[in-house]
Amino acid sequence: MNLPNLYIKQCAGVLILLLLFANTTSAECRHALALGLDVSGSVNDLEYRLQIEGIAEALDTSKVRRALTIRPDATVDLLVYEWSGPQNSAVILPWTTILNEQVVSKVITKIRTTQRRQTTPGTALGLAMREGATYLSSRSHCQHRTLNLSSDGRSNLGPLPMDVKPEIEITNITINALVIEARNSSSHNETQKQIGDLQRYFKANVIVGSNSFVEIAFSFENYAKSMARKLEKELEIFMLSKLMMPEL
Repeated sequence: MNLPNLYIKQCAGVLILLLLFANTTSAECRHALALGLDVSGSVNDLEYRLQIEGIAEALDTSKVRRALTIRPDATVDLLVYEWSGPQNSAVILPWTTILNEQVVSKVITKIRTTQRRQTTPGTALGLAMREGATYLSSRSHCQHRTLNLSSDGRSNLGPLPMDVKPEIEITNITINALVIEARNSSSHNETQKQIGDLQRYFKANVIVGSNSFVEIAFSFENYAKSMARKLEKELEIFMLSKLMMPEL
């Protein structure tokens, strides 16, 4: 091989490495995740704190932290908002790009310092779906967009979820749900029936997307564990771990 050809090949190799490096250092958004919390009249002050602390605890688990930070070149954007009746929606964590563990810790601190606001008692679930979709519309550059709605009851105010659902189905946004057992029944069997009915209601009227699902929290005290399971699924932790961590 003559020297000119060798020089050209060496330069080409360096150029390829530079291009690959440029692609890996320019972070892209792989997932925009909006969490919507039910703060309507059916949620008392203790249950409100259990939700807030539950999100913080879920984000602080090792599996969720890893899922959020495993791809520095393909990040997760996170937003958290509260909803109840019309005009009662409020963002408690604006869109935040999770770049590293330090950002996760700051997000957890921010959520934990949230104080409850005065809201109307209604449960405007259809509006909560629209609001979540509106927040996610600003993240059209992300590969996946998911709305994660928590609630302990059916909609009783505003547009019906079944009427809002078709609007969102055409947007390429996924809606998942976490339904919470309210324990307002005198018997275990009646409680089980109520949570089963609520799960079916959300499956039929609220969730959107081919891979959408409904998670159940058996009481507000179990909210943190249920939220952690839900976030793990939504962030595809097992698939990402398999892709990023080769088998030994």
